Amino acid sequence: MSFFSTAEFKVGALVVSIGALIALMSMQVSDDPSFLGRSKKAWFYLDNANGLTKGSAIRSAGIPVGAIKDISLAEGKARIDVTVKSDVPLTRSAIVEMRANGILGDKYIEISPGSATDPGLEDGGQIANVKTGGSLDDVMTQVSDITTSLKDVAKNLNEATSAEGTNKHIMGRIVQNIEKLTGDLSQMTAENKEQISEIVDQVHDITSTMDGLINDESETGFKKTWKNSMVRIDKSLKNIEEITDKVNKGEGTIGKLISDEKTAEDVSSAIEGISGLVDTANKTTTAFDFNGYYLNDIGAKSSIGIQIQPGLDRYYYLALVDDPAGVVDKKNILTTTNGGTPNNVDETTTYKNKTKFTALFAKNVFDFTLKGGLIENAGGIGVDYSPFKMHRLKFSVEAFDFGDTNLRTTVSYKFRYGMYVLAGYNDMLHNTDAQSAYAGAGLFLTNDDLKLLLTKSPF
Repeated sequence: MSFFSTAEFKVGALVVSIGALIALMSMQVSDDPSFLGRSKKAWFYLDNANGLTKGSAIRSAGIPVGAIKDISLAEGKARIDVTVKSDVPLTRSAIVEMRANGILGDKYIEISPGSATDPGLEDGGQIANVKTGGSLDDVMTQVSDITTSLKDVAKNLNEATSAEGTNKHIMGRIVQNIEKLTGDLSQMTAENKEQISEIVDQVHDITSTMDGLINDESETGFKKTWKNSMVRIDKSLKNIEEITDKVNKGEGTIGKLISDEKTAEDVSSAIEGISGLVDTANKTTTAFDFNGYYLNDIGAKSSIGIQIQPGLDRYYYLALVDDPAGVVDKKNILTTTNGGTPNNVDETTTYKNKTKFTALFAKNVFDFTLKGGLIENAGGIGVDYSPFKMHRLKFSVEAFDFGDTNLRTTVSYKFRYGMYVLAGYNDMLHNTDAQSAYAGAGLFLTNDDLKLLLTKSPF
């Protein structure tokens, strides 16, 4: 008899086949992918591994992809060693999170492979990104905290609304104020029922009047008046549209102004000219000059003048001068006696305290100022000099009345607020009877000086 046909061989072969089938089925249904070397290993730390056991599932997107191989204590934390399927692309940005599997306390690990562009995680490497999921213990702790807070709130409300604790809490004071407010409102409405009724009646009358006004359909009523107004507004808008169309087409004066470049340039030039005139007027400085001085042998002499300065390099000066020496008028008179020989007689007439007039144009050149024009009713010239750019100190020389030339020198010094002192010598060539030294003071007020004086004035 053949060995393969014996009953013992058949029974043994059946047992081996059934065992192999059971092993194969176990391998297929197991969550552990480490069979036959088709897995990769990794590990990570958890602060609390409560609820995890060896062999617990590792899932990704809810699908089992591995199992926990070992749980150990390392550096005061739980070290979790896991194996996952080799086809799961774990990278260094992979994330693990412990999640609850139901409400009975079982846990599992959810793993996210990480970004596909990051470097892959080496076999047996550490997963550094760990999230702590909300466990049932955490939920119960939060619920306990909430109930404690609610208990405190209920206690505070109870104390706030009680008679003894009303003033101890903000809520109690708010409730008390509301109670007082409602009491005052109740008292006010009870005491002023008639007035409130009148107010209600007046409001009713006003609304009735407005309703009648709005719904009035007569020729002069609101509805027809509103319709007529809308028709007029529509006509006005059409007229405006026609005007804007003409302007856009360059018709009319405004249209030419906008569309015609030459017209626009002419208007722009005219505006620039006006602007230049206004700007020049704004830059013009006006000053007033008052001075008086005493001449030894003649007496007191005074003048009042105005200086108009349109620019920094020039100015005009006009003044009236009261001269005690007067105006001298010289005449040559031819006389004859009884047909005899004619005689020439020079007659000199002096008009005392007669007002003289000064009109000058001045030009600034560096530290010098050259001036010329009319000086005390006679033609004259002069020069001013301010050394070392000290505009407060000024030396002046003037020559006028060239028939009997009067050469006059002056030195002046300005103080604050336009006040100045002056001294000099008149008629240095001794051509007239007005030779004399003199000294005096004056006041020279510009626009800025006037503004400063007005702001300092106590009135």
